[in-house]
Amino acid sequence: MAVIGISKCRFASSLKVFLAVLCVVLFSFRALSAENVGRDVFSRLSELPGVTDVDSLESATYGQKFLVTLKQPLDLRHPDAGSFEQRIIVAHVGYDRPTVLVTEGYDANYAINANYKEELSLLLQANLIFVEYRFFGESIPEPCDWSYLTVENSVNDLHRIRQIFGEMYAGKWISTGISKGGQTTIFYRTFYPEDVDISLPYVAPLNRALEDGRHEPFIAKKVSTKENRKRVKEAQVELLKRKDNLMGSFEAYCKGRGYKFRIPLREVYDYCVLEYAFAFWQWGTPVSYIPKKTDSDEKWLNHLLSLSEPSYFSLPGPYLAFNVQAAKEIGYYGYDIRPFRKYLDIKSAHDYLRRVMLPADLSTLQFDSSLYERTKNFLENTDFKMICIYGGDDPWTASGLTWLKKKKQIHVYVLPAGSHSTRIASFDKRTQDEIKEILSAWLNE
Repeated sequence: MAVIGISKCRFASSLKVFLAVLCVVLFSFRALSAENVGRDVFSRLSELPGVTDVDSLESATYGQKFLVTLKQPLDLRHPDAGSFEQRIIVAHVGYDRPTVLVTEGYDANYAINANYKEELSLLLQANLIFVEYRFFGESIPEPCDWSYLTVENSVNDLHRIRQIFGEMYAGKWISTGISKGGQTTIFYRTFYPEDVDISLPYVAPLNRALEDGRHEPFIAKKVSTKENRKRVKEAQVELLKRKDNLMGSFEAYCKGRGYKFRIPLREVYDYCVLEYAFAFWQWGTPVSYIPKKTDSDEKWLNHLLSLSEPSYFSLPGPYLAFNVQAAKEIGYYGYDIRPFRKYLDIKSAHDYLRRVMLPADLSTLQFDSSLYERTKNFLENTDFKMICIYGGDDPWTASGLTWLKKKKQIHVYVLPAGSHSTRIASFDKRTQDEIKEILSAWLNE
C-alpha cells in the first residue's frame, strides 16, 4: 500500500508539472500567434497598392491599431493633376468580421488617441477604417489648391480606399460619420451606392443654400421650450447691452491669442453673440448655465467665450477648409438679427460667411446647389439600408433628413431634447435594441 501511495504522489506531482508546462506553452503559443497576426496585418497593410507608410498605434480599445498613409490622386479623373498623402487609421478585429468605414469630415487627430472609441465598430465587433478628409489635418496637398477640395473628389477618395482595403476585408461594409462626416456618409452613398451595405450618418445636415433658411426659425420656435428659448434670447440681449463694458476685455482676449479679423472688433463681438444661440442648442447647454443679470461682466464674458469663441470668425482660422466647402457646395446657416437690431453694430448678417470667414481672395466663391439637388433626388428615389440619428434640439436637425418618410429600409431616429452629441447609446434601451436588431438583420442577410 505504501508503494502504491508513493506512486500516486509521484504521478500527481508529475501531472502538476506537466500541466504547468502545458499552460506556459499554450500561453506562449497564444502570445506568439497574436504577435504573428499583428505582423501579418502590418505586412498586408504595407503591401496594399498606394500605401507608403504603416505605423503601429497604441489603443486601449482595439487589439491592433495602425496609422496608414495612402497616396491618393488629387483628381481621379485627371491623373496628371498630381497626388497627396491621406491619413487612415485601421483597427483590425478579424478578416472574417464586417468593416466600419468612418467617413470623417475633418482631421483624424482625435482618432489617433489611444483612448478613441467608435460606437459602431464596438457594437458590431467590426474592423475600423477611419479616413481623414482631404485638405484637413495631415492630408493637405502641397501646394494647397482649393479647386481640388470638392465633395466629388472626397468620395472618390473613399471609393478608392474601399477598393484597396476590400482586398483585406471581404465581409460587409458599413459607412458612418458624424456631422460633416455624416454628410460625407450620405454623399458617398449618393455617388457610390453599391460600395457599402449599410450607411449610418449621425446628426448630418443636407443644406440647400449657403444660408439654408431653416435653422433660424427652428431656433426661434422649435427647440426646447418657449421659456427656455426666451432665456437664451434674453442672455443674448444682456451680452449686447454689456458690449461697451466688455469690449476692453474682449479685445485683450483676441489680441492675446493673435486673432485677426476682416471686420471691426465690435462687429466680431456681435457675431459671437449671434452665434451663441446656435452653439447653445447644438451642444445641449443647460439653461441653468446662463449667468444671472446681477452677475459680473467678467462672468458674462467668460460665459460667452465658453460657447462662442471668436476664433470661429478669425482668419485663417481653424475651419478655413470647411468654410471653403460651405461657400462652394455644402451650405451653412444664417442669423436672424431682427430681435437684436437696435443693439448691433452690424447692419446686416446676410452673406456673413463670405464676408467674414473667408479671406478676400476666396470671398467671391459662388454656391452651387447641384450637389444638394443630386443628393435629395437620390434619397427620394431610392430605399437603401440607412439609419439616420438626430438630436431633437440640435439646430442642424432643421436641415436634416427628417423629411424622409414611408421608406422600408431608411430609418430616421430623433432623440427628444437631444444635442449634436446624440448617438445610438443616447436613446432609451427599447430604441437602442430596435436599432441593433435592424443592424443585425442586415448583417445576417
